[in-house]
Amino acid sequence: MPVTNFEFKEKYQYRNGFDSYFESEAVPGALPVGHNSPQKPPLGLYAEKLSGTAFTAPRHENKQSWLYRILPACAHPPFAEVSAPNESLGRGGAEHPLRKLHHIPNQLRWDPFDHEEDTDFVSGLHMVAGAGDPTLKQGCAMYVYAAGRSMDERSAFYSADGDLLVVPQEGVLDIKTEMGWLLVRPMEICVIPRGVRYQVRLPAGPARGYALELFQGRFVLPELGPIGSNGLANARDFQAPVASFDEDCGETAFDGVNEYAVTGKFNNVLHRTVQRHTPFDVVAWHGNYYPYKYDLGRFNTIGTISFDHPDPSIFTVLSAPSDHPGTSIADFVIFPPRWLVGEDTFRPPWYHRNTMSEFMGLIQGGYDAKKGGKGGFVPGGASLHNVMSGHGPDAESYEGARNAELKPAKVGEGSCAFMFESCLMVGVTDWGLKTCQKVQEAYSEHSWGSVKVHWKKTSV
Repeated sequence: MPVTNFEFKEKYQYRNGFDSYFESEAVPGALPVGHNSPQKPPLGLYAEKLSGTAFTAPRHENKQSWLYRILPACAHPPFAEVSAPNESLGRGGAEHPLRKLHHIPNQLRWDPFDHEEDTDFVSGLHMVAGAGDPTLKQGCAMYVYAAGRSMDERSAFYSADGDLLVVPQEGVLDIKTEMGWLLVRPMEICVIPRGVRYQVRLPAGPARGYALELFQGRFVLPELGPIGSNGLANARDFQAPVASFDEDCGETAFDGVNEYAVTGKFNNVLHRTVQRHTPFDVVAWHGNYYPYKYDLGRFNTIGTISFDHPDPSIFTVLSAPSDHPGTSIADFVIFPPRWLVGEDTFRPPWYHRNTMSEFMGLIQGGYDAKKGGKGGFVPGGASLHNVMSGHGPDAESYEGARNAELKPAKVGEGSCAFMFESCLMVGVTDWGLKTCQKVQEAYSEHSWGSVKVHWKKTSV
């Protein structure tokens, strides 16, 4: 049955703010007053602490939430490794994908990734590239997903490896989390923290998109420096869910009527248990460790109003800093519609080589530095320019910008490209390089094979 307007508003309620301390209860009185773990929590609930950082992390970095649930999350039979093979996540004993990476200097670009009718969000998640080691909580990994069906109503998934940033490209994700619901559409993103259990439904049919898993640290808003106190992504526009719960439990943890399959990603290998109670039984919670979403249309783009143009860091939505100030394990950067007015300026991205690795995707429309069409950069595709790999506008885009009449122009109407940028040298998985068969063999030639020589020797 279709969801009514009233039911929609009841189901999708949010608290606004980034890195805020929230509290939420689905039943009045479910949150204890003045205590985190009273001897007998209200309504016969169990108190469970969910810690995203070490207990002793500095106060300004400490991330934790207290959950008040019908049964504790530990009440389940042992996990067992999932036997179904999937090379891209190393399932079923397959060799770990982060230990079989191909580190190559070539520029890479992929055609749009296939839709997969028989997969859900978990089975349709494929690692394309990455660096580091989740067991050491170092690095990150980049994925694409293609799902043709909702996850089973009695299933849940979580990752012990890292926080997952999800970027939908097609289709709507209706995400049921332990802490409430998130509805995430194209041109929106969400972040699901390490350990939070969730289920992804597809209310509008098949879905496709991109994801970045952060093994190290957490996402923060970038510092604004001389920009001032506002701009880019504003804290008020991030949204966290409110408490919502199921009651499908028996008298004890092991005597429920219905079985729920809980799948965990642990060192990029999937493990599963079947428990006799719903994992979505959190009646109330409070803390600063929770899933959240953000509408990319609310990004306040900053740019030049004189000449040249600033580095693409001005388009950073979220950043995951490394231990070295100003350098990130991962940045999430978008290129939304914006006005260009710079005088005597080459307006598209310049040619460059970068110590950072750049993985780009296209959510919708076209990208001003690359032409679309067959063999081009189109929605649902991706590109990777690794550490110090030269790249920039293709020959056609360059000539067009070099000879353009420079008047104020709005670029990117109806489009949005994004970039996962990392200080790490990333490798490409077997799936990304071979199995998916989407790599454009002629990418370099297509883009730069016809770059012209404009140099002219002149006498002094």
